[in-house]
Amino acid sequence: MDETALRRLLDEVREGRTHPDDAVRLLRRLPYADLGMAKVDHHRYLRQGLAEAVYGPGKTAEQCAAVVAELLAEPSGGPVLLTRASPEQVEAATKSSPGGIVSASAAPGAATVCWRMAAPREGNVLVVTAGTADLAVADEAMSTLEAYGFSPELLADVGVAGLHRLLPATAKLESADGVIVVAGMEGALASVVGGITPAAVVAVPTSAGYGAGLQGVTALLGMLASCAAGMAVVGIDNGFGAACAVARMLR
Repeated sequence: MDETALRRLLDEVREGRTHPDDAVRLLRRLPYADLGMAKVDHHRYLRQGLAEAVYGPGKTAEQCAAVVAELLAEPSGGPVLLTRASPEQVEAATKSSPGGIVSASAAPGAATVCWRMAAPREGNVLVVTAGTADLAVADEAMSTLEAYGFSPELLADVGVAGLHRLLPATAKLESADGVIVVAGMEGALASVVGGITPAAVVAVPTSAGYGAGLQGVTALLGMLASCAAGMAVVGIDNGFGAACAVARMLR
């Protein structure tokens, strides 16, 4: 339940359009519902403006399906996301809760599923990738942004090994409200983009790269050491977190 839905419910009780007992029934899931194996945080959307998401790894398919169903049981709970889901988890969750939109992820076990998309929101958001190997992480960011009402545009495979591929998009970068840069290897693309756009920039280091890339650590440290002032950096491969950061920035 978000703030708008709560205010509407209180107004309806005050005006006599909703019985207090019905309001209590609707609020009973706040602040959380205890499923035994999980305490589902229905209060998070009200506190943060971002609903709880279901992280697939480490959960059984049945657990994913149960938590998704509980989140959807709150009628004003906002978007419901299942992230990093395996094919088995996707099948179980979409079978018990039909209507989920499954991302076209490039990596097995990295699908994002969304139920109950938010209303369209203003904000020109770009997701920029250094290489094709970064697309699975970018896909997670795109799916999360779309769940929260944005219509992000993808600029793929424009890394610094061929910087001329990025230059035609300079006007788009200059007019953006938020930019997510997804890059592995040495992570240099984030500094380049951060030096062009006036928008809020969130950099996502990925684990793409050879030995000295240290599974994304080199890109992470490079982004943290960037000379492009004001750029935020999330954890390795965390496309979901980058999208949530942009959603907060553009509230």
